[in-house]
Amino acid sequence: MTKPWLPLEPDPLTTGPALTRFAVEAAERELGVMLPAAYVRTLEHCNGGFVIRGVFRTAFPTSWAEDHFEVTSVLGIGGVFGIDSTSDTSSKYLIAEWEYPEIGIVIAHTPSGGHDTVMLDYREAAPGQPCVVYVDEDRVPRKIAESFDEFAAGLTDALRAE
Repeated sequence: MTKPWLPLEPDPLTTGPALTRFAVEAAERELGVMLPAAYVRTLEHCNGGFVIRGVFRTAFPTSWAEDHFEVTSVLGIGGVFGIDSTSDTSSKYLIAEWEYPEIGIVIAHTPSGGHDTVMLDYREAAPGQPCVVYVDEDRVPRKIAESFDEFAAGLTDALRAE
């Protein structure tokens, strides 16, 4: 059974053009990875945007709280602001600018404006099956989900996290 996508709301700084198979293939070539089907499925409904449920519980303390962090938006593909673009919102730029570990793709923004992030980690992944990691100010990747589906399912609303 296909799982539902992560609901997003359009955002002028993270929502790209309508997603096409060509755009996904071009992004995968540019980034040198196969993107997870669940991430692509989400972007087919809204190609990047604000996360409606943005709190992710953790078993470790973060710079945000003892037991969670927040995600404000998921990055799309293509256009000016996609993960594969040449702008200052591309995954490659964000990794270089913020000195994130070179383990995969930056896929989300947090309220910190770059001090922490969420990435797809391809170090030990089968093609198209990266785990999802949280990277805090110490730049140590911490696994938070085995898949994008699991990451999406773990997001909740802020009122329930407090």
